[in-house]
Amino acid sequence: MNDFELKNKTILVTGASSGLGKQCAITISRYGGSLIITGRNEQRLKETLDLLKGNEHKMIAADLTSEEETARLAGQLPALNGVLYSTGISDLNPARFITKETIEKTFRISFEASVLLTSKLLAGKKLKKNDCSLVFISSISTRYPFVGGAMYISAKAALEGYARVLALELAPKRIRSNCIAPAFVKTPMLDDTAENYSEEAVKKIEEQQLLGLGEPEDVANTAVFFLSDASRWITATNLILGGG
Repeated sequence: MNDFELKNKTILVTGASSGLGKQCAITISRYGGSLIITGRNEQRLKETLDLLKGNEHKMIAADLTSEEETARLAGQLPALNGVLYSTGISDLNPARFITKETIEKTFRISFEASVLLTSKLLAGKKLKKNDCSLVFISSISTRYPFVGGAMYISAKAALEGYARVLALELAPKRIRSNCIAPAFVKTPMLDDTAENYSEEAVKKIEEQQLLGLGEPEDVANTAVFFLSDASRWITATNLILGGG
């Protein structure tokens, strides 16, 4: 079997109802992976399901900010060969407008949801020993911050630290943990930036990236690599996809 293929691998994708999670699910299915996709919006999740190649896939709608729903999701899952974590929000605020509610909301969705889900998966022995890869979507912004991104960047930085510690703990079981840190990609999140700030701000961002804005497929293809056996000797890393 080609090491870059995902045949005979069962993979969970969170945040699969839109953006990078949606595209990652679609691309994973093209490489032969058997998918379980989850997200809060059942209708949009169904739309993603309809776009997947093959018919062995499954969707389970769940709100990962709810511990009860997270437990329900974990309980319904089979043994997994991989998890792609794409749950998060981009709620941009200048530092002087940050409130306790802002902090709690951002970390609950962009950090705690993935951490608590992983805890449930480990407790339920849902991650296959010797053949499992965990991939977290972070952001290049942890290296190159921007004004207004304090909470978004802080949550992503926390996720990166968590993923590295997880790699240490799970290495004896040959379960890998890595992050992907994309620069700005053409997703609904970028559209929100243009709407809330300006098209000029997005154009400036594009000019700063040598290869311009990324496509969702660029991130999805990298996710496939980390989920595949081709990356079996890689863990505790954070790969920057910056367009230069």
